Amino acid sequence: MDDNKVFKALADPTRRSLLDSLCDANGQTLGQLCTAMDMTRQSVTQHLALLEGANLISTTRRGREKLHFINPVPLHDVYERWVRKFETARLGLLHDLKEQLERNDE
Repeated sequence: MDDNKVFKALADPTRRSLLDSLCDANGQTLGQLCTAMDMTRQSVTQHLALLEGANLISTTRRGREKLHFINPVPLHDVYERWVRKFETARLGLLHDLKEQLERNDE
C-alpha cells in the first residue's frame, strides 16, 4: 500500500465527497456521480482516476457503463497503521471534549 497516494487522495474535499457518494450508493456510473457534483465530467473523471490510483475505488464494466465501487481496504490499512495504535479511550474523550466545546461556541 502507498500511504502517500491514499493521503493525497483523501486531502481533497471533492474526492472525499465522491467517496461519500459511493458509500451511500455503491456501483455508480460517471453520470450518476456527476449529478451531485458542481463540475464537468472531465474534472470528476480526473478525481476518480486519482482515487483509483490510490486503490480507494475500483471499476467494472457493465455493457457500455463503467461502474465505480468504493474499496475500504486502504482506509482500514491507514486506520490500523496511524489511528489504532493510539488509545481509543483517550481519543474518544478528546473527540467528546472537542464536540462539547464546539457546541458551546455556537
